[in-house]
Amino acid sequence: MGANAQTSVPVFASGEVLTAANQNLSAGTGVPVFATTVTRDAAFGGAGEKVLAEGQLAYIEATDVVQYYDGAVWATVGPATAGALVLVSATTIGNGVSTHTVNPAFSSTYDNYLITISGGVASGSVDLSLQLGATTTGYYAGYSRVNYATGSASAASNNNAASFTAIGVGTTNSLHAFVNVLSPNLAKNTNINGGYGITLAGSSSSVFAGFLNDSTQYTAFTIAPSSGTLTGGTVRLYGYANS
Repeated sequence: MGANAQTSVPVFASGEVLTAANQNLSAGTGVPVFATTVTRDAAFGGAGEKVLAEGQLAYIEATDVVQYYDGAVWATVGPATAGALVLVSATTIGNGVSTHTVNPAFSSTYDNYLITISGGVASGSVDLSLQLGATTTGYYAGYSRVNYATGSASAASNNNAASFTAIGVGTTNSLHAFVNVLSPNLAKNTNINGGYGITLAGSSSSVFAGFLNDSTQYTAFTIAPSSGTLTGGTVRLYGYANS
């Protein structure tokens, strides 16, 4: 977190001592500064914290934007160059790891998200799976692949699986994934879709779509190889602006 970042918006009781640290935090920035939208959401309404109300401002370090609360949701004020696709986080996969979790990830700021994975390597040729939160049941998806040389097609599916099992690919050369994640933080089924070029079992392409059959509001996700480990590479999470 930056020098101005905070994790709460305090209120002061009658007779309470107002310290220099309290004053310096207020003077350091015109609006409260939070590392992510998750820390922003946790900073209001708790014990000794300000109640979130219409007109509240916040600055988000992860995306470098100023937001205001309109009484129902947070909306972005600026910068003026903020686009429809906003970088929420970029995390680096560790060395020889069997899983990579992004937390915090999803929040109420965006309904829909994009996950990309690039760079890095796997210990062998593997599929990459996607798990939402700690849920290990209820994943349904279909995967279609076409071999470039032969034109032959193949298909696979998830039927009440423990994760989405093939949303990307890893080889000893690179990692790749491109996944749209729809409604992960809403109390609705989460849908996914995407595609990528792969070198597993010959050069080919894969497209997929599916859903998680629950209404959990997720804030985190985990990427894992079908076997072996991952090293390096960047997992980027983007939010599709709601308006």
